[in-house]
Amino acid sequence: MAGVSKCMKYSMFIFNFFFWVCGCIILGFSIWIRVSSAQQGIDSSMLGGVNLLIAVGAIIMILGFLGCCGAVKESRCMLMLFFIALLLILILQVTAGVLGAVYKPQVQYYFIYQCCGLKDGPEDWGQNFDKQKDICQCEVEKPSSSDLCTTYRSRYVYKKSCGEVIMKQVKDNLVIIMGIAFGLAVVEILGLVFSMILYCQIGSK
Repeated sequence: MAGVSKCMKYSMFIFNFFFWVCGCIILGFSIWIRVSSAQQGIDSSMLGGVNLLIAVGAIIMILGFLGCCGAVKESRCMLMLFFIALLLILILQVTAGVLGAVYKPQVQYYFIYQCCGLKDGPEDWGQNFDKQKDICQCEVEKPSSSDLCTTYRSRYVYKKSCGEVIMKQVKDNLVIIMGIAFGLAVVEILGLVFSMILYCQIGSK
């Protein structure tokens, strides 16, 4: 153990165990959203943020396990893999945070924000549009004369795409999103620092 700080070694282990638990939570929550969305018949093309979060959760779990093993076994190879992977996941995680933070079950989202589809309105639903009669339904007193509504397949639906609404939500909540992203970045940078210090200490043994 000469040259390797026990404090740093166990700090690295505890950090990565916490990291692994966070990955489990993210993965479990994302899968739950994915399953509940599938039960509602929501088009999978609208769940890019959720799919990205599933990937992030799985990768974080693997990283946490890799970091724990690297710390306990004092493996420079594992620690370097952890360091490189954590650098790469920073970008992926921030992207997923922006997309996932604004995600809500789509049918409920349409009623609240009076929008339809993600980019091309009701066309985004494809064949699923005819399976659920309440999809994008324009809930106003006189849909035929409302600026909010348009006709699609003999039904009155909301005219505005939800892509516009999502971008507005991102802009309105930019401070919160940036705060979350900054907090995650700080935690991950600590992981990078711990792993590199331990890597160097093991190399100097």
